[in-house]
Amino acid sequence: MDLTKIEPFEICSIRPPTENFSLTFRLTRNCGWNRCMFCPVYKEGVKFSRRSIEEVRQDVDRAKELDGLLAHYIPSIPSSGDSDYREAELLIGEIKVAQAKAGKKEPAHRKRGSKTETKRGAVRTGEEDKRSSWFSTWFKDEPTLEDSVYHLLAWRMNGAQTCFLGDSDALFLSSDFFAEAISYIKEMFPTLNRFTVYGRTQSAVKREQEEIKAFRKAGLDRIHFGVESGNDTVLKFMKKGASGAEHVVACQKTREAGISPSVYIMPGLGGAQWSTEHAVDTARVLTEARPDYVRLRSLEIFPGTGLAEAVAKGEFMEASEEQVVREIRILVENIKTDMVIVSDSASNLLDVSGRLPEDRAKMLKVIDEYLVLSPKGKLAFSLSSRLRSFIGQYGGLTQDIMAALQPYIQGDQVNVSGASEEEIGTIIRLIRSKLMP
Repeated sequence: MDLTKIEPFEICSIRPPTENFSLTFRLTRNCGWNRCMFCPVYKEGVKFSRRSIEEVRQDVDRAKELDGLLAHYIPSIPSSGDSDYREAELLIGEIKVAQAKAGKKEPAHRKRGSKTETKRGAVRTGEEDKRSSWFSTWFKDEPTLEDSVYHLLAWRMNGAQTCFLGDSDALFLSSDFFAEAISYIKEMFPTLNRFTVYGRTQSAVKREQEEIKAFRKAGLDRIHFGVESGNDTVLKFMKKGASGAEHVVACQKTREAGISPSVYIMPGLGGAQWSTEHAVDTARVLTEARPDYVRLRSLEIFPGTGLAEAVAKGEFMEASEEQVVREIRILVENIKTDMVIVSDSASNLLDVSGRLPEDRAKMLKVIDEYLVLSPKGKLAFSLSSRLRSFIGQYGGLTQDIMAALQPYIQGDQVNVSGASEEEIGTIIRLIRSKLMP
């Protein structure tokens, strides 16, 4: 194969945790709605655009060529992760050397979020800009060769069977376009047996039932909806663009079409002022909607978002960690239908996971064991939980976190019994500022 002709393909940086090791292709770029107050993902000036079927096919072809190279250079995939990644690194080096010798310049790919200006033109400085810069390392609007190779390698190492099609709302597309795209992807990658997308509930509500069935006929298995809340006051304040009733209709239409609905809800989104109403109405909406999966994503407030501005103006007060936990308790206690609750986000304090109704008592026990702790005990628990989440997400601690912990390290343990509540809270805020939901 002519290494000088190898090109990266566009991948979906933002995708559900269940699709972390899926092959991904972008059918659209970014978000067509992009108004949600809490969302930091598309707030750095990137624009929504549709992709042509020719662009999608070109990306699939590029992925196929790279996958073929991986299969040739590393025929043992999957073997040991370390050796596979070393071989992939050597392959990347060979491609770059071949292209450099041919006089081909490496494209200057722009990292999303690399600017310090927000969409509104205000310049962030200090800690806010550090957090925004940290977040931007997670999402590139344009890929590099390394991104594409390691993406394919991870997919191969994890079975090479699943595919996620992005970006934020596949139901915005025509079913004919979706069918043509997925048909070509299946042709090029015949081992794929599951296809999933993100979708807005508003888009599903606007679709005729037969149109949604056409997505299923094309091969779509699951839609991940961002429900966030069932309370209309919260949804309106957050500019979600959908009501609790529309969330219900979207899940019902999806399930009736033979597609599995998986929804995300956001404990804490009601803030201190709407905490109880947010939880009670979300439990009611979930009971009526009957999604297959409910995934918990506790609220994190990012700089550059409308919600951060609302906090600064005193229009929104962040709920305490205890309030967020009590919201989850209301959910677990009040959902009256069969469904699976999954706590698979680093933003969550507790691992409250299980199938309702049979695991309700077990889940409530996890919550109540936290609620009976003393105020300082809750902080110590939070610190331990956030540290585990950070290490799980990144594989280790950053230098600034290690420096903050240094006074409390005893042997191989962190002991904050002598620290004040304020000191523990400061370390927790530092860790949370770097966790990606």
